[in-house]
Formats: sequence, C-alpha cells, structure tokens
Amino acid sequence: MGILQRIMSILARSPTAEATEKTQLRFVQQYANSLYVYDGKIYRSDIVRSCIRPKIKAIGKTVPQHIRENADGEKQINPDVYMKFLLREPNQLMTWQQYAEKMECQLMLNKNAFALIQRDENGLPAALFPLAPTSIKAEYDKDGTLIIHFWMQNGKDWRFYYTDLIHLRDDYNDNDVFGTPSWDALNEVMEVVGQADRGLINAVKNSGIIKWLLIFKSSIRNEDMTAKANEFAEAYLKAGGNGVAATDAKVEAKQIDQKDYVPAADVTAAAVARIMRFFNVNPKIVDSSYSENEWISYYEAQVEPDVIQFAQQHTKGLFTRRQRAFGNSIEIQTSGLQYAAMSTKLSLKDMVDRGAMTPNEWRSTLGLGPIEGGDKAIRRLDTAPVKEQTEQVEE
Repeated sequence: MGILQRIMSILARSPTAEATEKTQLRFVQQYANSLYVYDGKIYRSDIVRSCIRPKIKAIGKTVPQHIRENADGEKQINPDVYMKFLLREPNQLMTWQQYAEKMECQLMLNKNAFALIQRDENGLPAALFPLAPTSIKAEYDKDGTLIIHFWMQNGKDWRFYYTDLIHLRDDYNDNDVFGTPSWDALNEVMEVVGQADRGLINAVKNSGIIKWLLIFKSSIRNEDMTAKANEFAEAYLKAGGNGVAATDAKVEAKQIDQKDYVPAADVTAAAVARIMRFFNVNPKIVDSSYSENEWISYYEAQVEPDVIQFAQQHTKGLFTRRQRAFGNSIEIQTSGLQYAAMSTKLSLKDMVDRGAMTPNEWRSTLGLGPIEGGDKAIRRLDTAPVKEQTEQVEE
C-alpha cells in the first residue's frame, strides 16, 4: 500500500451513505445524470499533451504565500511556520511545483481536480494529497452535508467531507458540484486524429508486404519455387539495382499495386487546429516561439484565471471562516513578465526607484538570484509618500 493509500485509510472519515441526493461523475463521458470515466486515452495523445503543457508548466512556476493582513492594511508574509512549510512541500512526495502541475493537469483534462487535506491533532492542515480517482459521486447526508465518494484506481473507495478537500473546477455549467469533463467535446475530433495516425501506421506496415508475384506456367516443386523467388529478389529488388527485370517464358512476374488510405493533410491539420482551439493555444504557444505580447495575452486569458482559483480555493480549504475574517489568505505569485523582452525588464528599474518593486523582485524577472537586503523597498530621495509631501508643503 502506497503512502497516499495509508494516509487516506487513517484520515478517511466514513460518513454513512444516507444520501438524500447523489450526483456521480466518472471523468469524461456523460450519460443521463452521470458522468463516466476518463480512461486516459486523451492524455496519451501527443497533441493533447503539447496543448496542455505550456499552461501546466506556467502554473508549476507559481509561488504560494500565506498572507495575514491586519485592520490597518499592513501585511505579514508567511507568519506561521507550519503554513510556510505546507506551501513549500504539500506532502512527503511533492514540492509545490509538482503538486500544482498535477492539480492543473487533472483540471485541464477532467475539468475537476481534488486534493485531500490532511490535518494534525490540532486540526491544522499538515499535508495536501492530489487525488486521481476513476470516478466520484456527490452525496448529501441527513444533515445536508456534502460528501464526495471516490473510487480509486486500486479498486478502493473512500468518502470525504467536502470541507476536507481542495476542489478546482472548470467549465462549471449544468452540475451543482462538478465541472463538465472534456470528452463529449473532444470525442469526434480525437477520433479523426486517431484514424489519421492509424492510416499512417498501416501505410508504413504495408510497405514491407509482398509487392511482386511470380506466376509459373508449369508445376514445380515448392523448394524450386522458393529458390526462383529468392533469385528474382536478389537480382532485381535489392538496393542499388539497375531497375531492369527479366523473366523467361516459364515465369510471369506481376507487380502488386498497394493502395493505402492516408487522410489528407488538410483534414488532419484542421483536426489539430480544433484541438488547439479547445485548449486555447496556438502553434506559437505550443512551440515556445511566441513574442512578449503573445505570451502576456495567453497568460492573462488562460493562466491567470486558474492562478486566482488556486489562491481562492486554497484559502477557503486551509483556513476556517474565523481565520479568514482575521485577514488570513493564500496568495499565489506569478509573473507574466518572465517572457518579456529585455528592454521591458530593464524599464522596471523605475518601479524599484519608487518602491513599487523590491530589488530582489526586479532581479527575479531578470533571472538573477536575490541579494542581501534586496527584499526591502527603496525610494529615491526626490520621491516620498503623498502624505509626507503634503505635510512638507504646509510647513
């Protein structure tokens, strides 16, 4: 039994299945009121992986922080050690980067991603474990508390209260709890791509089958027939031949014309373009050949909304309502300027002069490491807060 299974067996509260309502989801195919299993076929596609990888890697480069804001608006960064380490290493197997990438991968493929919150004896979050179920069901107990029933890949099933889970979702439409999986939208276009791939594979396989048939005018022994065929192949079909073949009156050589069906290139290209549009990418994003403005547009349209959801859902799951009321939250830092032109990055020095960025924040956009004292905001002597300037004028 793996670490995750042992943790789940210890942590799993087993709510009774006294459910007044049930909504079942098995990732991707939808029938009636249930959503059925995502079987991994989409993820096996190199096209799909190339489409989702840029966003997954961008999410993996985010940096989460615990922020505590007091009544005066002053903020403390990572004030509690337990939360600081939880955000750096969500569990024994993963760093934040790996955890965030796995959650984002599940979100993009299934439009739902779940992580189990492990709590210590004091009720404080101690670990986060991403879950990869084969199917899930929403249930409500007699008190109306939402329970999520998971069926795992090892055949076991677990029930967890919704408050013990981090739940990310996308394409949130007709279901009260779950996002709508991708399979129905991708099924047909993925079949087109699959047929094209199979056509190419068959064409390659058929290149090695019989292409010539020797027809003998009279009966001969099998071993003589085989010897004649080998002689013909050796003389006329080997590489470097002169392209001329000859037979006598006893043998007729007939060429077999193989006609393999390979889908037209424009059909395949159209299918690939549809898949890219579904994942909101283009060839430049996939090939990492984008310009500064192209990346910023992609970041603001696709990456940033998921970053916001990560921050809000982890804030809700890791802090109680009372803790949130006292200004505790999770903020996730990410920079859309990582792919900016060098001229743009250098122009940010004006932000440092005015205290809008710290020196270390500016250095990070340049790919440079931090320096001692670089986390303190600085300000040029000819600039000052508005209140101080007003007081100086009145004097």
